[in-house]
Amino acid sequence: MLKRIVFIWKQENIVEDMKGLLRELEEKHIEVAVESADCEENRVIRVGSENGNAENDSKTPEKGEAEETLFVTDTALWQKRLWEKKLPAIIYLHEGNREENFMLAEYAIERIEEIEYESLELAWLRLTGQPWTILTTDRCIIRETTVEDVDSFYEIYAEPSITEYMEGLYEDRDAEIAYVRDYIRNVYRFYGYGMWTILEKKSGKVIGRAGLSWREGFEIPELGFVIGVPWQRQGYAYEVCQAILAYGRESLGFVSFQVLIMKGNEKSRLLCEKMGFVMQGTIEADGKEYTRMILS
Repeated sequence: MLKRIVFIWKQENIVEDMKGLLRELEEKHIEVAVESADCEENRVIRVGSENGNAENDSKTPEKGEAEETLFVTDTALWQKRLWEKKLPAIIYLHEGNREENFMLAEYAIERIEEIEYESLELAWLRLTGQPWTILTTDRCIIRETTVEDVDSFYEIYAEPSITEYMEGLYEDRDAEIAYVRDYIRNVYRFYGYGMWTILEKKSGKVIGRAGLSWREGFEIPELGFVIGVPWQRQGYAYEVCQAILAYGRESLGFVSFQVLIMKGNEKSRLLCEKMGFVMQGTIEADGKEYTRMILS
């Protein structure tokens, strides 16, 4: 959980521009520290640590403490220092630092007067390797997939009916974990969306996967979903997919969606019809025949 944000500035009068953001952080009970870029390094690092209070303590905060703090700086020197200590940091770009080398930075912000807490929190989650929660429904939480979900996926995909109409997982568990790690790094970070994990609120269990992705050769995003057998016939797929389609429209700006349903998969076809998808014919992909349906 993000508990504090440490701003390290060289630009003067920055606090005046941050008034709106500071009010929001106060409302959310986020601790805030504003430090000068001229401040000595050990003092600033200690601001992000609850326990680092010794006068000459030069150690990096413990992992848990570091992950509770986000650093925001407008100098390449401080960005490099924080990067070397593996502390989550983003940079603030303005007219006074455009010539500095920020090649080590993963995230940057501009116009601090327009920045909201949510943007900082999402960057912090990325930098600390934690999944974004995409949305919630009455019974489910949809969040980004983690490597810890892999064992649950194997349990779900072990049911023969699951892989009758879709590809299975890698036989080698290490290969699947490597695939998930690459997906997190390359797809989530680049697109900001993809296939996500579905959790049941009541039990906290992983019950399936769903999300939006792009298939090569097509110009609109594709909805994909799978619900584990113990949770089928209870309306979970409809509930989750409707929420994802709404998210795709409202948050991602998509206006059309497609599904490709393997020949014989009548349950999925009927579900998609219920959601408003209309048949657009059949296509062949990867040597298999699919029904293509569109929702505009």
